[in-house]
Amino acid sequence: MKIAVFASGRGSNFEAILDAMREGLLPARVCVVISNNSGAGALETARSHNIPAFHLSQKQFPSEDAFSDSLISLLQDHGAQFIALAGYLKKLSFPVVERYRNKITNMHPALLPSFGGPGMYGMNVHEAVIAAGAKVSGATVHLVDEAYDRGPIVLQKSVEVTADDDAASLAVKVLKIEHELYPLALKAFAEGRVVFKGNKVWIR
Repeated sequence: MKIAVFASGRGSNFEAILDAMREGLLPARVCVVISNNSGAGALETARSHNIPAFHLSQKQFPSEDAFSDSLISLLQDHGAQFIALAGYLKKLSFPVVERYRNKITNMHPALLPSFGGPGMYGMNVHEAVIAAGAKVSGATVHLVDEAYDRGPIVLQKSVEVTADDDAASLAVKVLKIEHELYPLALKAFAEGRVVFKGNKVWIR
């Protein structure tokens, strides 16, 4: 399976995906990395592994349609069969979602459907979890549709939120399981073990 990775920052989940591939745990390869941020660490990581890497932002185009067309063309040019969002902070447009329907995943740093939606990313999520007094948090791999964090859940794993946790310490806990969870989810897709039924997803 040829995966396109989208990332806006340093791309630690991208690195976890590469590690899983290198160790033979994930039967796939990253064919291209795309970022809306020209200074994203993920782009440098990609180039250091001889993976095509591109900065592509809507600001570079006269319209959203032109941006979507260029993005889809770039994905097709590199033979992308699947998209893995790894800390990508921009909402994908409808044409991209439609083109890759049920072939786009995102990693969210909480147990969806809780603590999801617009503005809920990065430390914002962990701060909301702590403020709510939640006893459990975790990570969720879900399919991407037209709304933030609404797509069917593929895999989840939880972590305990202890009395001495703050947003920073919780972020460390959650990131660790993100790195475990994302390669497992992608492996299931690569091996054809993901089953769709209505708005539900199962892994065989």
